Amino acid sequence: MEYSAQEDTLTKHETILRYITQLKVGSKISVRKIAKEMGVSEGTAYRAIKEAESQGLVSTKDRIGSVRIEKKQRHNIDKLTYGEVVNIVDGEVLGGADGLHKSLNKFVIGAMQEEAMLRYIEAGNLLIVGNRQKAQQIALETGAAVLITGGFEPSPEIVQLADELGLPIISSSYDTFTVASMINRAIYDRLIKKKIMLVQDIISPQSIVYALKSSQKVKELRQLIEESGHNRFPVVDEWNRVVGMVTSKHLVDAGPEQTVDRVMTRNPITIHLQATIASAAHLMVWEGIELLPVIDANRKIVGVISRKDVLKVMQYIQRQPQIGETFEDLIWSGFEEMKSEDGTIWFKGMVTPQMTNHLGAASAGVLTTLMTQAAYRAVQNSRKGDLVIDNISTYYLRPVQMETEVEIRPNVIEVSRKYGKIDVEIYHGGQLVAKAMVTAQMFDQA
Repeated sequence: MEYSAQEDTLTKHETILRYITQLKVGSKISVRKIAKEMGVSEGTAYRAIKEAESQGLVSTKDRIGSVRIEKKQRHNIDKLTYGEVVNIVDGEVLGGADGLHKSLNKFVIGAMQEEAMLRYIEAGNLLIVGNRQKAQQIALETGAAVLITGGFEPSPEIVQLADELGLPIISSSYDTFTVASMINRAIYDRLIKKKIMLVQDIISPQSIVYALKSSQKVKELRQLIEESGHNRFPVVDEWNRVVGMVTSKHLVDAGPEQTVDRVMTRNPITIHLQATIASAAHLMVWEGIELLPVIDANRKIVGVISRKDVLKVMQYIQRQPQIGETFEDLIWSGFEEMKSEDGTIWFKGMVTPQMTNHLGAASAGVLTTLMTQAAYRAVQNSRKGDLVIDNISTYYLRPVQMETEVEIRPNVIEVSRKYGKIDVEIYHGGQLVAKAMVTAQMFDQA
């Protein structure tokens, strides 16, 4: 009744994935070789390699083939590999292709004398430089890869050195400033991803999964409830795939010898490891679910998350400093909270040029974002808890020009344990310019 999801019989597909996982980083992988060594068809080997690629275990490049790479952990998501840099800058690999799977820890712009570069270049760096052969040689000998801008090509000696050391030489037609900006943007986007928590971040691989086989009996469900202290459990088949859910309510009118599959709720809602915590919260609100089984790419159960787990994580996220701002963060950053004498809050800020449409007026999308953010904060001010926007009706009465100050006045009409209704108005110069009626479902621990 209490077991780990990893203890089940492996399929051929899973056996190949495990074999690939155990390969040394940098090993070449081919469909024919995997099929021969594992005794499977080439079709099975191909599908397994593609699955390993989607899991970040394998990288496939033109003219190079498939290579076992180090799987990028969530805490290192902001680190780029040299192969990813090639895609970002629309580059061409001219040498050292065996090192494309390696991660870079810093990029350095070679706008200095060669002797001065030695103080800045370290192993694992990426030197961005033009057609300067001596600088390229210094970088490679130090253990850094080289990105040549302006479409220049390295000398045959540099290409040979790169191949010997397994450090990529990449050429891009863009100039140095553009290349540096593109790489910086990619790192910035990854910082945003790093901030967004996924279901896999709160599921421990070592955790014990409380579940029941569909063939087990109701009396064993009673025993599991007493032993675990829980009252909701996923039901799995012989391959550990989720097929149902049972709760203490299913014990009513159920005989002790009945099998679980006769009383369970079939086709339960599940969630993947890569889903965001926010999407899990929204799903629980929409469906009124207290417990969500978590499944992997093969639909096998790896754990469960509860409403309480999700709420705790969302509260933790709200307390964290911003690392990499989203468009929503940037839009709201210029607004400050004000408080009236009666304790109600309102907001004021400036419409910046970035918030405007092609006519120079504040775009409808920006105004909608401002009103939903104001509604959210108004609810937070009156009652702790999170909310999921259910519906929003917006009315735009007058255009709002750039570089004008606006006031956003939210009014919480109704808020209960599960439901909220907020009226939001935007004013400029005392005139009403936009209005919205927002309805939302509340999500809290109560």
